[in-house]
Amino acid sequence: MKAADLKGKSADQLQDQLLDLKKEQFNLRFQKATGQLANTARVREVRRDIARIKTIMTSAASSARAG
Repeated sequence: MKAADLKGKSADQLQDQLLDLKKEQFNLRFQKATGQLANTARVREVRRDIARIKTIMTSAASSARAG
């Protein structure tokens, strides 16, 4: 997922996507614990996507306060 794609989304859409990613991260952790995780790189991708969304949400909130 690209940051440019996320910047065009509304706050509600970002919140929904963040919730979905956190659920996926939870499931991936369980798969890892039980030895069923096939794609280990997905854990890293999800973690970084969560960080991207949080960064964009923080940036949007601070720019709304400033302007």
